[in-house]
Parts: sequence; C-alpha cells; structure tokens
Amino acid sequence: MTMGALREELRRATEDEAIEGVASFRGTVNRPYETPLPEDDPVLLLERRLAESERERGPDHHDTLVARSNLGGVCQEAGHLDRAVSLFERTLAAAERVLGPGHVDTLTFCNNLASGYAAAGDPGRAIPLYERALAGRERVLGPDDVRTRLCRDNLARAHELAGNPARAVPLHRRTLADRERVLSPGHPYTLLSRCELAHAHHAAGDEERSAELFQRTLADSERLFGPDHAATRNVRALLAHVRGG
Repeated sequence: MTMGALREELRRATEDEAIEGVASFRGTVNRPYETPLPEDDPVLLLERRLAESERERGPDHHDTLVARSNLGGVCQEAGHLDRAVSLFERTLAAAERVLGPGHVDTLTFCNNLASGYAAAGDPGRAIPLYERALAGRERVLGPDDVRTRLCRDNLARAHELAGNPARAVPLHRRTLADRERVLSPGHPYTLLSRCELAHAHHAAGDEERSAELFQRTLADSERLFGPDHAATRNVRALLAHVRGG
C-alpha cells in the first residue's frame, strides 16, 4: 500500500463526475486528451495526429503544440521518458516563442516538462519549472483554479522526491486549505490533499501530526466510501505504517 496507489484510487473515485473540471495526466501533466480506442496504440495514434497537424498547420501552430504535448504525455505514461522530455522541451520552447512565456498554455507546457523531468528522476530540474508554472498560474488563473492547485501539488511532490519533505509541507497545507474551502472537507480530492500532507509530515519526521491527519482521513474515507473500499484500505495501511504497525 503506497501513496501512489491511494492517489489512483481517489482520482478514480472522482473520474465519472469530473469534479475538478480539467483533464490531467496522472495528476501531473495537464493536456486535452481523447482516450484512444482499445485496439489503438496510443503512442502510434498520437504520432499520426502530430504528423497530420504538422503537415496541415505547421510545426508551431497551437494545435500542433497541443498534439506534441499529448504525445509526450503518452510517451511518459508508456515509460519512454527520454522521448517524453524531448517532446516537452520542444513544445515549451515553441510556445514561449509563439504564445509568450505568460500564456496560460505555455504555463501548462512548462508544468508538463517539469513532470517529465520528475518522472525521469531529476526533480532538481523540475522544481524551478514547477515554481515558474505555479507563479504564472496564480497570476493568470488565480489561486483557486484547479490547474493552480495541481501545479502546487506537483511542486510539493518534487520537493519530496528531492529529499526535502519539509519544503513540501506548507505547499500541501495550502492546497488542503483551498480544497476544504472550495470543494468541501469530505471531497475525495480534499482527502487526497490531507493524505499528501500527512505523508510529507511523516517524511519530515513528525509522526504524531502525520498519524492525526491519516486518522481523520480514515474516518472520512470510511464514511464516504465504506470500510472495505480500496481507498479506505490504503489509508488504513498508511496509518498503520506511520504508527509502526
């Protein structure tokens, strides 16, 4: 039982309702994405779409940039990390030139490149990009936009990957407060934020505060999903781990 498994379960619990209102790539890469048919290889499918857009619209057209970023996302999902990073780098460079560094889509491509670096095990390169994307989204979209919150989560996890969980704590705390206010204290994404904060506290050496947060989340998860739901079991396992059980 891991935080990764819990993230997937809580995201899955909200997929049908599209609660946060934006398509996302495992919570890190933000991209318009049409799910491919089961018989299609998503990499080959998006390679074709990118080639068509480059041929019909040109390499720097907005639709081409989105197609290239989408291809980077499925390459990252498929484990082709070097290729994903290369696609994200090219997309961001073109967007900065064509759209400008402060454009909302440029900020998305900046977030996506940071995600590629983090997935490739290089959080040191991811952190300044996440910081740039977060500052831009707070300025352009506002602090309550879902994309702003997702970017803050991404930055926090990058700090944890870099071995600095204490720097993740205030970021997760801010996102938790925002989700409690905007969504509700019992919303699945609020539960996820509380677990992220608990996990960061544990990594930073504050087992007591971590256990308190996991215990509260367990009660909420049992009430929302039931005691035998996969998300509830994950929270229970994480709480037992923190308590040394």
